[in-house]
Amino acid sequence: MSPRPSPRDLRASDTDRDRVVALLGDAMTDGRLTADEHADRVQRAFAARTLGELAGLTTDLAVPSAQPVRLDGGKVVAGIFGPARRDGRWVVPENLTVTAMFGEVEVDFTQAILQSSRVQVFATVFGGRLRLIVPDGVSVIVSGHMVLGRKRGSTPPPLWPGDPVIEVKALVLGGEVAVRTPPKSRRFRLFSRN
Repeated sequence: MSPRPSPRDLRASDTDRDRVVALLGDAMTDGRLTADEHADRVQRAFAARTLGELAGLTTDLAVPSAQPVRLDGGKVVAGIFGPARRDGRWVVPENLTVTAMFGEVEVDFTQAILQSSRVQVFATVFGGRLRLIVPDGVSVIVSGHMVLGRKRGSTPPPLWPGDPVIEVKALVLGGEVAVRTPPKSRRFRLFSRN
């Protein structure tokens, strides 16, 4: 069995390149990059093959939480007496640790890159709330111990072996684990049916 590639070595998509180019454009517009620097970085962005190459183009332009491609998915997500959030385009490791102590933690998987079809989230929730947002087609299974806590929301079970599953192993004391999918967009109707 070959070792799993590091997040830096994963292949970049056209969407990843577009996100980086958009941030580079914003940086040139507000004066953080010269026209020559912008042209050089845009050329390197379109030539980039891996997420690591793309991430290196914007590290000096935005704080880690605002990066268009984030490779720090393995860091603990902790909301202690306050909020914490992991969202956007990030690489999800096989094991993720989340702590919500008298705070709210939101982990959004809708644009995330899953490295494995089975992800384990080790969650500790004390008097706080953990909210997981998952795209359609990803199942969430919550297990563990809940004392004066509750679980809200659910996803359908996996249909086929190999379908993506996020398994939450939780210790919840006086808190909540909430699972939801993003709301479906509704079409705006100009005319009513008669």
